[in-house]
Amino acid sequence: MNTFALPDTSLWQGATRLAHLSPLVAEGADAATFVHGQLSQDVLNLPQGVARPAAYCSAKGRMLADALVFKPRDDTFVLLMDKGVLPATLKRLQMFVMRAKAKLSDAGATLALVGLVGHDLIAHHAPEATQPHQVCALADGAHVIRLADVQGLARAIWVGNPEQAEILLADQPALPGDAWAWLEVMSGVVRIVPATADQFVPQMVNFEIIGGVNFKKGCYPGQEVVARSQYRGTLKRRLHLGHAAVLAQAGQEVFAADDPGQPAGTVANMATVPGSQDSSSVLLELKLAHAASALHLGSSDGPLITLSALPYEIPPQDAI
Repeated sequence: MNTFALPDTSLWQGATRLAHLSPLVAEGADAATFVHGQLSQDVLNLPQGVARPAAYCSAKGRMLADALVFKPRDDTFVLLMDKGVLPATLKRLQMFVMRAKAKLSDAGATLALVGLVGHDLIAHHAPEATQPHQVCALADGAHVIRLADVQGLARAIWVGNPEQAEILLADQPALPGDAWAWLEVMSGVVRIVPATADQFVPQMVNFEIIGGVNFKKGCYPGQEVVARSQYRGTLKRRLHLGHAAVLAQAGQEVFAADDPGQPAGTVANMATVPGSQDSSSVLLELKLAHAASALHLGSSDGPLITLSALPYEIPPQDAI
């Protein structure tokens, strides 16, 4: 990372509209059973007041979407996911509802999402949400989901009606334009986007490490592949955090100097480094065999990617 400096985040505090995310809502008497049978997470035993990451996979165990799931009411589940993958995810899920008493909908018009950054700001709006994945129900019907801190900053997602969102945004200082997306990348939590849908088994992007896969629950699409990837031995691919002095793109190939003839990995997510117009931080799915090699973006002689530590531990057998 000698080509550019990471930003000073010490004064970051404020709110930002999360236009890249959208809520998919499942409601009805059979909503819990239906969603439980489709996701990698144990939804049947998901309590109110807690959110959990989950993967929605193809029959081949590849992630079609990821979601942060919470239960505002006993018969209702909200799945927050990338706006770009929601339409295809909704269409595919609706194919399997059949006679289940569950209604699925894109709730983007009725539920707005706002990102909150800063300990004082989050404590003011949701003092009970002090740990990652805690969900605080507010008196006005909105919910605040606490996320893991990144770069020493507290983060949370506010979910409520659009009118309340406008009031919230007007009352708080605005974050730097690229701040939220950059903190997402720095968190080490992948977000499946259209360019990467149906490419990664959850373990390839560390999804089981962050609690996105429950290996004790029942069947779901791709479950056998996901379980086999977990128990057959050491994984060969993992998610890494890197930085480049150019703007990367999700889905872009990464090449290693020790085997330049074929891609060594794929950019899963990218974000412009705040304060810079031509540098980016990236999450890249990478073959572990090449993690110690010089890495190049786009081609074997492309811009250099420098790896840095993730904010969580990788199992020792899978570490560099």
